[in-house]
Amino acid sequence: MRARRYQLKKDALAIVERGHPWIFRDQLSTAATVFGDGDLLRLVDGTNKVIGHGTYESEGAIAIRVQRRGPALPNATYFRDRLVTAIAARAPLVGRTDGIRLVNGESDGIPAVSIDRFGDAVVIASYSTGSDALARYLGRILPQLDALVVGPATSITLRPARRRHTAAPERRAIRGSVPDVARFIEDSIPFAVDLAEGHKTGAYLDLRGLRRDLATAALGDTRVLNLFSYTGMLARAAEAAGATSITSVDASARALAFAAEYHTVDREHHTFIRADVFDWLPDHPETETYDLVIVDPPSMTSNMNQVPGALAAYRKIYKTAARHVAPHGAIVAACCTSRIERAQFHHAVSEALGHRFKKTRELTPEVDHPVGFPQADYLKIAWWRRTH
Repeated sequence: MRARRYQLKKDALAIVERGHPWIFRDQLSTAATVFGDGDLLRLVDGTNKVIGHGTYESEGAIAIRVQRRGPALPNATYFRDRLVTAIAARAPLVGRTDGIRLVNGESDGIPAVSIDRFGDAVVIASYSTGSDALARYLGRILPQLDALVVGPATSITLRPARRRHTAAPERRAIRGSVPDVARFIEDSIPFAVDLAEGHKTGAYLDLRGLRRDLATAALGDTRVLNLFSYTGMLARAAEAAGATSITSVDASARALAFAAEYHTVDREHHTFIRADVFDWLPDHPETETYDLVIVDPPSMTSNMNQVPGALAAYRKIYKTAARHVAPHGAIVAACCTSRIERAQFHHAVSEALGHRFKKTRELTPEVDHPVGFPQADYLKIAWWRRTH
């Protein structure tokens, strides 16, 4: 592909030189209006020195995704090397799980592409039109790489980028057929993934650390409230730890049905409630208390202007959830947006929970979810214990 020349403004130039992978739309000059979705740009400074290459996006906050810094083109060999490096970094997970994020986008030097392995199935997602071709290329070469990490890859599915004004392209097979359900093992616990209609690539592998915490916690004969439960993977981990009463609340009937079918061992231990948690929780009787309350809400922010409202919503829901934590019980608080900083989130939760709760543990990102730049530090998870 021939690269089109684009001279960066000083603030955008500074961003690229710092190693940040995104140039935002408000940092562009009017010269950028001639570009189209997916155009490869040769990024130059005021002296016409090439400082990198990137792909253009015509809509959204991110206008240019930097593919490679320096004068060299981001060619097939370059991205193959990035893929090999990313997969090698996942080697410590082999033997513990065959559910692995093989590529984590820009943090692995492969912009707007994620690759998730679920057992013998691989799902490749592209998050920009300009990365669709790159996603297809990576899918073709993936089976040639480290088989211990990649697995048999008998099924490789591509999920192309969503278009803003047209229907999302259908998922399609790069290799094998496109399954509706995939399975993987994580620390000896079996899980299933809804590939047909699941969020993102079907399951949240970034929550592995929380599932591990739950599965190894002292939850024998306890009551657990799992809010925003999705397909019940956290509930399955709690059951593995001995919880005997697990109430899962989610707005999606499909997700709850999937949880009931695939993520329960003893159906009598589980109660499934289809409801909007923000509406259901305030009306839930305060006499109903639990030894553990898990709160993993959606991000609620698509731009920085929404952060104050999102923080207010977090304070409200955690304050309400705190009423249902039994004495000496615990609450798990999660936030999945990079627009809210870690300190902001923890302050909001502590403020909402009040003096009766103490933060006891904060989780760090999993090895297959490296944080390569500030916006990649999106997931915050911490435990708070009720002291009395």
